[in-house]
Amino acid sequence: MIFNEHYGIYYKTVAEILKAAIDHPLCSNEIYDIINKNAFKESILYIVPALQEERWQLLKMDGTTPLKNTPFMPFTALEKQWLMAISNDPRIRLFCEKPISFPDVEPLFLPEDILIFDRYGDGDCYEDPVYQRNFRQILDALRKKYPLSVSLKNRKGGLAHAKVMPKYLEYSEKDDKFRLLCSKDHFVQIINLGRIQTCKPCGPIDSVHGKNEAVRRHCQVVFELVDQRKALERVLLHFAHFEKQVEKIEKQRYRVTLLYDKGDEMEMVIRILSFGPMIRVTAPQYFVELMKERLRDQKSCEL
Repeated sequence: MIFNEHYGIYYKTVAEILKAAIDHPLCSNEIYDIINKNAFKESILYIVPALQEERWQLLKMDGTTPLKNTPFMPFTALEKQWLMAISNDPRIRLFCEKPISFPDVEPLFLPEDILIFDRYGDGDCYEDPVYQRNFRQILDALRKKYPLSVSLKNRKGGLAHAKVMPKYLEYSEKDDKFRLLCSKDHFVQIINLGRIQTCKPCGPIDSVHGKNEAVRRHCQVVFELVDQRKALERVLLHFAHFEKQVEKIEKQRYRVTLLYDKGDEMEMVIRILSFGPMIRVTAPQYFVELMKERLRDQKSCEL
């Protein structure tokens, strides 16, 4: 598996042991410490005997190694091909300014090899230098935990200003947009990154750094589904990242309770409607009315 975080960690851990052994002979306690620091604790059961019994001929009985040079793990051809492939994704430029390039390999796949359906066509413009600059500024604020002063377009096209404390970024696959979740007045505010015009660090914000933690405005929707054509499996997969409760009420019929953020309400309406007659919303009533209104709008557009 490419860049596997579980299997790859064993190679990295043994490399750390060998680096230390090049510097000086290792005792068992030092090997244990390196494994505990870099790998899973149970790895001791596999790595230590393999090294000390010289089944892996990398460490001698006296704790030294026959290696003269520090070990390193070069990329395989497949890993290079994978990196070349994802470097064609415009979103990669949000995280690194310089493009990834390995002249000796071809990309594993090209953007035109991927067919994406059921996605809106007005996603964020990832090639925009302003968008890239704002994204990197937000990413830095998240890592270093400092507040930001942002100006953004409101619904009427004017500019609004706010001082916020970034919490985390989330990406909507359906909208093809990044959103910033941040603290403001003890609540979590959601800002589409595409609306942000300027973004810069600012001083402390009393309302953000107060004693009370910011909370998200969670809403709840309850619907029943008939498990035909693998409807239950598709629903659980589609809403995998939402907090939810599922209970069986009779044969092939289930009740699902989903928690979602108020700012995602219209997206939730669209997602539930996409399952057609397999799902029937039972509560709350205002959510049912939202769905009816959405269906009326679609009918008026002859959709």
